[in-house]
Amino acid sequence: MGGDFAPNAALEAARLIREQGRVELLLVGPHEVVAASGFDYVESSEVVTMDDKPARIHREKPNSSMRLAVLQVKDGKAQAAFSAGNTGALLAIGLFTLGRLPGIERPALGGVFPTRDGKTLLIDAGANADVKPHYLQQFGVMGSVYMERIFGIASPRVGLLNVGREEGKGNQLAQEAYPLLAASGLNFVGNIEGKDVPEGAVDVVVCDGFTGNVIAKLSEGLAGVLTGWIREEIKKEKLAPLGALLLRPAFNRVKARLAYADYGGCAPLFGLDGLVVKAHGRSDAAAMAYAINLAAQAVEQRLVERMKEALSGLGGAQE
Repeated sequence: MGGDFAPNAALEAARLIREQGRVELLLVGPHEVVAASGFDYVESSEVVTMDDKPARIHREKPNSSMRLAVLQVKDGKAQAAFSAGNTGALLAIGLFTLGRLPGIERPALGGVFPTRDGKTLLIDAGANADVKPHYLQQFGVMGSVYMERIFGIASPRVGLLNVGREEGKGNQLAQEAYPLLAASGLNFVGNIEGKDVPEGAVDVVVCDGFTGNVIAKLSEGLAGVLTGWIREEIKKEKLAPLGALLLRPAFNRVKARLAYADYGGCAPLFGLDGLVVKAHGRSDAAAMAYAINLAAQAVEQRLVERMKEALSGLGGAQE
């Protein structure tokens, strides 16, 4: 029931997944939506909206489709849960229902962004505005495992987002997080600047959620503006129709690379003791199907278990 195009996009995504024959789906939602879907389902009597307060949603709407979906993972009836709904509510429900991974104080959001030659993971992308240095170390570990297991990147390069590349740069948070990341056993390459992110200087960008969310929203807006500028300038040319026709293959390739920002808008909620995948609210059926397949891949790769193993070397919680 989540996302800008609910429930039709989710139902269409379910049909696409069924055609692929790889994943067994269990739909969770109101009777009038799921009963005639042709899928196995769990009926819910409540729905989480974008106006619901995350801190209260767990107790105020215990029979919401979002909570019941996550509960299937808790009860062992599903190996992963997926939603395109209210991010804060999903994170709160995940915390209350599944708990945190051992060694994690704050779960994080991650977003995969297209770079010049590949992709990079930004973590945290908005869950934690205020963090402590060891949170960033934990984010780096989880991000590294994710990029290795899901995208096959051996020894992912991890960078700390900062105002300069030299060690000792930045605010107190960055200065204290640097040695923790350096001692974490990761392939930590040091500080990186904002301009290094789209260049693909690293595979994992570690930062606080406030900064990460600003970067994510700025990138999203900039991609839309640049696309609009290109369209406007093409229309100004007399031979625009011919030029557009000749350049269509190139434009389609660029569009596909930028579309990764839509598909890359899906990622697990990092740090939960169970697999919950969140997709961008604007996801269409194809993007949702991508996210569901990503969840299946995460299950196959034992992503949560791998993160537990990697985090065990960092010691206990420091909060």
